[in-house]
Amino acid sequence: MMLPANHPPIAPPRIGVLLINLGTPDAADARAVKRYLREFLSDRRVVELPPLLWQPILRGIILNTRPKKSAHAYGQVWREDGSPLAAITAAQSRALHGAFGPGVTVDWAMRYGNPSIAERLATMKAAGCERILFAPLYPQYSGATTATANDKVFLALAGMRWQPAIRTLPPYHDDARYIAALKTTVEAGLAALDFTPDVILASFHGMPKRTLQLGDPYHCHCQKTARLLAEALDRPLTITFQSRFGPAKWLEPATDLTLAALPGQGMKRVAIVAPGFSADCLETLEELSIRGREQFLAAGGTDFAYLPCLNDSAAGIEMLREILGQELEGWPRPA
Repeated sequence: MMLPANHPPIAPPRIGVLLINLGTPDAADARAVKRYLREFLSDRRVVELPPLLWQPILRGIILNTRPKKSAHAYGQVWREDGSPLAAITAAQSRALHGAFGPGVTVDWAMRYGNPSIAERLATMKAAGCERILFAPLYPQYSGATTATANDKVFLALAGMRWQPAIRTLPPYHDDARYIAALKTTVEAGLAALDFTPDVILASFHGMPKRTLQLGDPYHCHCQKTARLLAEALDRPLTITFQSRFGPAKWLEPATDLTLAALPGQGMKRVAIVAPGFSADCLETLEELSIRGREQFLAAGGTDFAYLPCLNDSAAGIEMLREILGQELEGWPRPA
């Protein structure tokens, strides 16, 4: 059917895949970090305290003390192409270009910071994406990660008159393809070492212990990932949790305390992996690879290695191609 001459232009129909990760400041300086932390730590899913109690603490203390320290940490890992998390997520998006056929657009966004979910969603819709798979790249589900990313998607959709059809990527903590990709990269990392580790730590981002008691499956997902990976590697892993913040009780054992204690237990050679992160970021490159190394060696350790995340490795991209392709099944592919 011919459209009237004055009809607004209509983009050919497409399918979209939007990769979503946590977020990052726009620069490694205190001002940018403060903007980022204000958004991140104001999320009710991240800090589950009443705003009347939390916001004075956040605005009166944390945002006036933490940005400078965090900016220094970001400065230690910042790349020429920007934040490692943003740069790697962008690289993952590029690596998946064309992986699902010519009618499928792959893009990326951050839950906090830029590019925002709302911005990329609007761009994809304007480009003709009538169906969009939203893919939070968190293997283990948590309300503070997967759920808040989906919340932001739904909030953006609520402001749209003409919404695309949507799907969301479920957690893939026990997917055989994810475990196989981890096995491949961990074995390659271990083979490249000039020492044999006495222990391998699997460090996951921590959560307040009360989230487990409230029904969040994150702790159970981490435990299952570590168990399956240990079985695949045919060697034991010691699971720990990092990034404690504030006075609340957090999931244990703590990564930093474990690293400090290992040499005294006769384990002076350690390798550490971070299976819960789809891309290397501040928490892996600075907290584990830099500060973790310092803590371990200061306690008497002799050899330390941090093994990178899946990132945009061949194994990691093939895993994403397969699990995302599975979630796209049933949607007719545009020519």
